[in-house]
Amino acid sequence: MDFNFSDDQEQLRDAVRKWVDKGYDFARRSATEAAGGFSREAYEELAGLGLAGLYIPEDDGGMGMGPVEGMVVMEELGRGIVLEPLAQALISGAVLAAHGDEALKENWLPRIAGGQAIVVLAYQERKARYKLDQCAAQATAAGSGYTVTGEKSIVPVGDEADAYLVPAQLDGKIALFLVERSASGVEARGYGLQDGSRGAEVVFDKAAGTLITRDGLAALEHAVDVGIAATCAEAVGVLDKTMDITVEYLNQRKQFGVTIGSFQALRHRVADMKMQLELARSMSYYATLKLNAPTAERRQAMARAKYQLGVAMRFVGANSVQLHGGIGVTDEYIGSHYFRKLTQMEMTFGDSMHHLGEVSARMNDTAGVFA
Repeated sequence: MDFNFSDDQEQLRDAVRKWVDKGYDFARRSATEAAGGFSREAYEELAGLGLAGLYIPEDDGGMGMGPVEGMVVMEELGRGIVLEPLAQALISGAVLAAHGDEALKENWLPRIAGGQAIVVLAYQERKARYKLDQCAAQATAAGSGYTVTGEKSIVPVGDEADAYLVPAQLDGKIALFLVERSASGVEARGYGLQDGSRGAEVVFDKAAGTLITRDGLAALEHAVDVGIAATCAEAVGVLDKTMDITVEYLNQRKQFGVTIGSFQALRHRVADMKMQLELARSMSYYATLKLNAPTAERRQAMARAKYQLGVAMRFVGANSVQLHGGIGVTDEYIGSHYFRKLTQMEMTFGDSMHHLGEVSARMNDTAGVFA
């Protein structure tokens, strides 16, 4: 299989890397974190590069690109630990393009692609434990539309977003709705997350919603899988940069008159970290290439990839801190921010143990079919 990137994909990578290096340095990121963890100005700059419309068809104002281009972009944003939730634009663009009717597409996709509207996935509930079929939120028909009642947790930039993709029970089955933040009955309480980004608790109290699809579980699985693939790619960028920072430190720090990077035991540790990085990169490629596969195959691939990425994130993050010593967890040092990002990403869209269970369950289901 050819894993070489096309000239267009390399040009896309170069454009995003240049923006990260020149337009989103550590000082700007720190200022954004101090201001609450989100900058609409920075988000609009990303949209200005066309990135918010990456998965949106050209006829709807997007770039009409695919999973490989999404992976390339997210890797580069990961290297800069960019706080703005571009992955949410990939999710909302892909879901609305695949499951929305023409009126929804016409109303929202051009605005998502242009950065004028931020639409985020609001699906997590306190008792769900990462299980997508566990949904307590309720939807009720109201005239020619619907109302949604429920609570969603850890919604990315939930108090800044313009609208939410919300799963809710409708006639005993999960459906997916679009609810605008400005709608009556919507209340969002924002807060900072561990990695410096912004989340929110969002309460819907008979809030008006637009039905996207009655087959909400399938649409939600699609949304989460797009998010998992994006998270895996972003994690590869974070891991890559964490390795660079750690090696640079080992080649500068001296003990007994020599750089500690010359100590054989530490070189072995770095080699183990590098192995985990390359395993993570391979599984990110795997997730990306399976993103358009049939549902069962896609879901299994995402669980496998997220588990392996979780193992790599824990291993590389912890070893980076250990090799740095105390400085590795100080807020003033850039390496600590990469560690915090890795720690949070390991739990995003399901932690490692959850996905290990998913892999095991799906393997058992397959074994039963062929028994």
